[in-house]
Amino acid sequence: MTKTLSLFELNSLVADVINTTMSRFYWVEAELSEVRENRGHCYMELIEKNENSNVPIARASAKCWSNIWSAIKPYFIRITGQQIRAGMKVMLQVHAQFHPQYGFSWIVDDINPEYTMGDMMRKRQEIIRQLKEEGVYDLQKEQNLPLFAQRIAVISSATAAGYGDFCNQLENNELGLYFHVELFPAIMQGDNVESSIIASLDHINNREEDFDCVVIIRGGGATADLSGFDTLGLAENVANFPLPIITGIGHERDESILDMVSYQRVKTPTAAAAYLINHLTSTLIRVENAQSTIIDYVKKALEIENMRIKHIGAQIPVLFSIVRTKQEARLESLFQRLFTASKELMKQSDFLLLSLQQRVQPAVRGRLSSEHHRLDVLEHRARLLDPTLLLKRGYSITLHNGKAIHNANDLKIGDTITTLLEIGQIESKVEKPS
Repeated sequence: MTKTLSLFELNSLVADVINTTMSRFYWVEAELSEVRENRGHCYMELIEKNENSNVPIARASAKCWSNIWSAIKPYFIRITGQQIRAGMKVMLQVHAQFHPQYGFSWIVDDINPEYTMGDMMRKRQEIIRQLKEEGVYDLQKEQNLPLFAQRIAVISSATAAGYGDFCNQLENNELGLYFHVELFPAIMQGDNVESSIIASLDHINNREEDFDCVVIIRGGGATADLSGFDTLGLAENVANFPLPIITGIGHERDESILDMVSYQRVKTPTAAAAYLINHLTSTLIRVENAQSTIIDYVKKALEIENMRIKHIGAQIPVLFSIVRTKQEARLESLFQRLFTASKELMKQSDFLLLSLQQRVQPAVRGRLSSEHHRLDVLEHRARLLDPTLLLKRGYSITLHNGKAIHNANDLKIGDTITTLLEIGQIESKVEKPS
């Protein structure tokens, strides 16, 4: 009868074989498909993909015990500037372990951060190369921050200490400059950094006219996990954004791709606030200098005008004298011309009168002689018509109511009539007209 083994015996046999035949350490290159920490230990899922199809061709589990992980983790973060995360390529020093109860695992004894740095750099360089090929890498640098940049859209975690520091520094600046800040909350750590920031940028873009610039800040938390700021999608959104974008995401070691394509990169949220305060202060100084220049120019212009007016005032008596002399000369000349013209006119008038007199006198004398003769004739006729001559010859004149009677039919019985004689007159009453 064949001897059987228990599962524990079989696993123990495998453990012995592995411990005997695979006792040394191995450096292995792999991609992390999953990373989790529990009670100070780190549990990893390793994967290798086909370069052409991106299909996994190998998988394995790895563990790093707390005594090793407590030393590896801070060193890795210090060198790479990032947390170990899924999707990252790593070089691990491992040894094989098969435990009868828990099965096979690779035990991590060390991690080479330089390998990960190289892979990260390769990816960063690939993203940068693609951004430059698209012609968007330097677009933000061509933006102009408005002189009066006071309306600030901020992308940050609402609870981040850095956001509070940013707002306090703007509000309590020494010159009392005013800033309007509006927060657009976003996730600033972890796997959702890219999508969250892009969503906030979209909201700001819909209200582009309400803001002068955008500030992306991250502070008050861990400074390691910066992978979300090194993505192509986020870089393209920032590079093409219509407003200047200032970044202050709280790290000093290396620039992220987000920093590279932004309008201005500063180290911390408070540095971002200081940058905006300095910019507006420079504008204030320019305005004050322009004001001083204008005031000085106006003062000088007024001084020149005052001097000119005083000079003109001093010249006024002289000018008046010159004008008066010229006016007097003009009046005297005019008087002489009028006097000469008057004398000439009088001479012409005397000559004309003399000429008229010489022509009129003979005509007047002839006319007067003619009129005398005519008067004599009229006088002779008048004498012939004098009624007294008729009366002297024995004729009489009968009057009725002072008018001479030529027709007896003009009288009626009872009318009183007067008869004029050479000597005296007779009054009669008509008894019967004949």
